[in-house]
Amino acid sequence: MMETPVRKAVIPCAGLGTRFLPATKAQPKEMLPVFDRPAIQYIIEEALASDIEDIVLVTGRGKQAIENHFDKSFELEHYLKERKQYQLLNKVERIAELADIYYVRQKQPLGLGHAISCAKSYLQHEPFAVFLADDLIYSKTPAIKQLINVYKKYNCSVLAVEEVPVEKISHYGVIKPVKISESVFKVEDIVEKPKASEAPSNLGVVGRYILMPEILDILSGVQKGKGGEIQLTDAIKILLKTKPVYAVKLNGKRYDTGDKLGYMKASLEYALRDKEIGGKLKKYLKTV
Repeated sequence: MMETPVRKAVIPCAGLGTRFLPATKAQPKEMLPVFDRPAIQYIIEEALASDIEDIVLVTGRGKQAIENHFDKSFELEHYLKERKQYQLLNKVERIAELADIYYVRQKQPLGLGHAISCAKSYLQHEPFAVFLADDLIYSKTPAIKQLINVYKKYNCSVLAVEEVPVEKISHYGVIKPVKISESVFKVEDIVEKPKASEAPSNLGVVGRYILMPEILDILSGVQKGKGGEIQLTDAIKILLKTKPVYAVKLNGKRYDTGDKLGYMKASLEYALRDKEIGGKLKKYLKTV
């Protein structure tokens, strides 16, 4: 059976960013800069590089800065034109032309599963990608593209996973895998935030998913799970009873920008890769 192409993506952005207070008191955490652009822009660029055409951001109160960032800025563009700052103008105009972006509100902080459900009417019975905005993944092949390639082969839901240290296993959804190849696994079971002694493997789910539309009907019936939230992991566990699910060990480097240390590592390493300042920064760091 020919698979339906993955053309749509959901990016939950409704979190309060409490780990970054006071920086996030009046600014969405997704708009905190990682080197020279806000974290959310890297996510949008990854989606576009993977041929995803339409993107919905699930936002909450106080997230207008995200919408403004991806909108036209007539005053700024006029200012740059008058001063003949064309290189900066091109960068600003490009942001507004990146993608077709839509916005829906998550009115209550009820977790990832609930956030995805908020986009149900927009998804229209198609397979779709999910990006967690806290996870930046630097890779030769875009992370979500790696999942799409596996989806094309098996025509089912696909999760991104990575090997997780024992001391952090209780922070992740963890799969029970059957190895297909060095980087691809069939998922036999999934457990949300298990104790290390009860984890079915060391493969934790990280912030990229390809999900079949059936997951939306399942989510509508899922009860609140750990943390009093509607857990996507619980819905995937139910999906496994009737549909296959695969997992991909990503080829790339993941940064957890929802964590202060992870955020600093990301900003520093993205800057080090920059052609203009990377060498100068490396030289400076040797003096610190």
